[in-house]
Formats: sequence, structure tokens, C-alpha cells
Amino acid sequence: MLELGKNQILTVVRKTDHGVYLAEDANPAGDRAKRESEVLLPKKYVPEGAGIGDSIEVFLYKDSSDRLIATTQTPKIRLHETALLKVKAVGRIGAFLDAGLEKDFLLPYAEMTKRPEEGEECLTALYIDKSGRLALTMRVYEYLRTDAPYHKNDDVTGIVYEINERFGAFVAVDCRYSALIPKNELFEDIPVNAIVHARVTQVREDGRLSLSIRDKAYKQMDADAERIMALIESYDGVLPFSDKASPETIRRETGMSKNEFKRAVGRLYKERRILIDKEMIRSAEQIGSE
Repeated sequence: MLELGKNQILTVVRKTDHGVYLAEDANPAGDRAKRESEVLLPKKYVPEGAGIGDSIEVFLYKDSSDRLIATTQTPKIRLHETALLKVKAVGRIGAFLDAGLEKDFLLPYAEMTKRPEEGEECLTALYIDKSGRLALTMRVYEYLRTDAPYHKNDDVTGIVYEINERFGAFVAVDCRYSALIPKNELFEDIPVNAIVHARVTQVREDGRLSLSIRDKAYKQMDADAERIMALIESYDGVLPFSDKASPETIRRETGMSKNEFKRAVGRLYKERRILIDKEMIRSAEQIGSE
């Protein structure tokens, strides 16, 4: 069976001026069956010296005339896979993305989660639409793999493909593995299509990854402390709230959880770089200058 959107190893069954015809069976039965089980590999893609009975690995897709065609070009994406593809043009029915073939693949407007611009790269999955053509979708959740080779505390890189106010930021690690930065780990706005460097905090039973974009507490504390000092300096040495402030205020002003803020403030206090009042935090330098 010839499979659209996949690589197959097929046999040369006949040659023409336009190229060679390939089939699974070197001797398909009957003229009608023969026509339905053959696909053309255009002459420019036929390996030198290829003859009847030789096997060739090809990728199958449909050309601009909607005919099944074979190519020895290497596609950037295959059926039910995900990949980061560049937008070549945006037209009336959608965007056309570079799949590494002569024909670009269509990303219909109905399958977009955001409107891409020409030259932008989009995370997409390849599927077969209702008309039997290959098409792309930005709704990649169900196509992402759950067999990532990563473990707890591994560092990973991924692309954010959806933000959900209830759950957090959905990420495709290596553009192929399913992951989530939970809502309680998001201390800053991350846009869709952002590349994130994160740490695996959990490999769930279903194989999906939970991520954090913050380091382990003992490593993060130093960075948080310096961030707070910079914030205090931006307020001329007096931060108008303390660790008694609400979690919402702390998160809005610092991008940290209340516990992270208190740990970092405690570090600065022990180092005698700040003084803590009930409703404010003051830098030691600011006090010394008074």
C-alpha cells in the first residue's frame, strides 16, 4: 500500500521519459491494479543507474495537480510528526510553510493558534485533511511524543506552543516531546513561540514532562538575591514592601513566589546588605548615607 506522507522503500517496475514508476510489488496483478499501486518518481530524482527491479527509498506526497508523487528529497516533517517550519508566504487560505520539498505544505487558518508572519518559524504537525491532502496544524498536543529520553533534573530546551491560564505553558521539548511548565512555576510572561531553557522536575506516569524555568532553590537563591538588590536600587534604596506583603504583590513586583522572595531576603539580611522593617526593605548603603 502506498502511504501518503511517509517514507517507503519501493521497487522500480517500469521506466518512461518522465522518470520511473515505483510499486511495492515488482509484478502487480492486472492493469488497473498496476496503475493504482504505482507512483511516479520524476526523472531528476531517479538515482543514476537505477533499473527495473531496483529498490529506492522515497517520500510520498501530492503535487500541485493533486497527484501522488514520489521524491528522494528529505522532508522536514512526516505524517503525524512535529517540526519547526519556516513560513514562506501567507495567502488567502492560510500560510505556506517550507517542508524541504518542491511543494510547500499548507497551514490553514482554521489550524492556526496564532497568525504567523512570513519568515517566522512555527511548530506544526503534519496530518491528512478531509480532502486526502497533507496539511499542517499548530494544534500539536496530540502529536507530541511521550517517550522523552530525559529524567528528573535534566536540562532541556523547548518551544512554547500554548498558554493556558488554568494549567500553565505547554512546551514541546526538542520540538517533539510533550511537556508543561505548571502555572505555579510561571513567574513571568512567556509568549507563544518562545524558546525556553528549563529543568525537568517530574516525568509523569503518562510520559509527559513537568518543567521549571527556575533553577534548584540553593542555586536560584543567589540570582534572586541580586535581583532583589537591583529592585531596591531602582526604588532609591527603599523597597515599599517587605516579606510580609501578599503573595500576589510579591509575584507581581519580583516574579518570585513568596517563599523564594523570603529565602532571598533572608540571604541579604544575613549578609547585612539590607534592613527589614514591617512595611519596607532598605539597603544598608542607603541607611549609611543618611
